[in-house]
Amino acid sequence: MGADPQQAWASACAPTPTLLRRERESKAIPSMHRRHLLTLPLLALAGQARAATPRRVVSLGGVVTEIVHALGADERLVGVDQSSLYPPEARALPQVGYFRSFAVEGVLSLRPDLVLASEQSGPPHALEQLRAAGVPVVLVASSPKVGALESAIDAVAAALALDADGLARARRLHEALEEAVRPVSHGGKPPRVLILSSHTGRLQAAGQGSAPDALLTLAGGANAFGQPGYKAVSAETVAAARPEAILTSTLSIKAAGGLAGFAAQPGIAMTPAGREKRIIVLDDLLLLLGFGPRLPQALAQVRAGLFDAPARHAS
Repeated sequence: MGADPQQAWASACAPTPTLLRRERESKAIPSMHRRHLLTLPLLALAGQARAATPRRVVSLGGVVTEIVHALGADERLVGVDQSSLYPPEARALPQVGYFRSFAVEGVLSLRPDLVLASEQSGPPHALEQLRAAGVPVVLVASSPKVGALESAIDAVAAALALDADGLARARRLHEALEEAVRPVSHGGKPPRVLILSSHTGRLQAAGQGSAPDALLTLAGGANAFGQPGYKAVSAETVAAARPEAILTSTLSIKAAGGLAGFAAQPGIAMTPAGREKRIIVLDDLLLLLGFGPRLPQALAQVRAGLFDAPARHAS
């Protein structure tokens, strides 16, 4: 695969292309107290709402754009990067390139009074050029961890100087996340799952450290592909992994002509998942960008495919 496999997965979806500790301690904190803790950052944000409110915002990163949308601030966006595919309306906004290699001139031409950028945005000198031009740049956590998502929501909410309605939306996001990530016991060993994409004409697997892997682990499954990142895999490798279920995307299913065609592909057909057609299908953006504000929806779909009886695929 190329230098940025995640971009390759994302481009195929386009019309053309401190809180980690809270997770460890959450079991020891009564739920009512946890809800109180979640409101503390929002109370601090309320004090900042009197500051100048940004009205022309450029978002660099699909998850960042989703958070702006979830907080009800879409009307402030004047530009986005190529990975900003949700909500669909974002695709109609001016684009400034891919967030890892965005065009400084393109951003400045939009006259933003705020740039919200994934912490993976770059290159670094491009961010410095924006700051040198007097544009405020706020970096937003973007690793596939629940704590990072919580921090990202707070950072975006603070930078946007939200009103009471926006702060209420942020609080509801926190509450939904707290409920969604609560461990669910299903007994026995976690089912072995392969995360596969085949819409490009070749099989690719998502391994350790990727967003789909983190999503699967949080849902209660075990990744049957032990390598890190995104890798092209052979039919023999898929068959040897013997997954009990396969997690894939809507585009991969469409490219194969449907669920039966996907399950009949060489390698997949030889696995327990292929024989039983235990295929879990997620929207491509939910699978790739699962650690955004729609994480509860993604988790619910994966868990349904893994643990509902009889097994069924999510769409």
